[in-house]
Amino acid sequence: MDLRTEHTELVRRAIKQDEAAFEQLILLHSEQLYRTAYVYVKNEQDALDVVQETVYKAFISIGQVKEPKYFVTWLTKILIRNCYRVLNQQTAVADLIEQIPVMESSREEHLDLIDALSHLRKEYRDVLVLFYFHDVPMKEIASFIGITLNTVKTYLKRGRAELKKQLGGLDYVEARSSK
Repeated sequence: MDLRTEHTELVRRAIKQDEAAFEQLILLHSEQLYRTAYVYVKNEQDALDVVQETVYKAFISIGQVKEPKYFVTWLTKILIRNCYRVLNQQTAVADLIEQIPVMESSREEHLDLIDALSHLRKEYRDVLVLFYFHDVPMKEIASFIGITLNTVKTYLKRGRAELKKQLGGLDYVEARSSK
């Protein structure tokens, strides 16, 4: 049995109130949930609280999952809603933080990327995070956020262009690598 089939079977069992299957699913996705929460709330304790609330809400509403292959998208949607709830409760709302996994980059470059992402419009940031850091297909992003596929493509293009501008484009990368 391949991983995708195994994952789908776990989701089906969880939908049928199999607590052990639900627990396995959460263990499989806990690190990704935490990183995503941390990206939004910029605080370890708040991120842990968001993940805990997400797991609770997912557990009590697992029966609402219509299509097992979209479980991760459904779970991420709950998580992001919880993140925005936490952010709305805070007096100083922050957008992103350091825990986006960036492969083979220095800490300084990583922080530059986080800072640049935090200055993007919310729409661009959400689409970029889902697409690049969670590998969510564009069609799922469109459905998840409630926008058209063309809008997702536009947000990705504009978000990348804005990031490139903020990070200094190719000159920035070349200058960083020559140090």
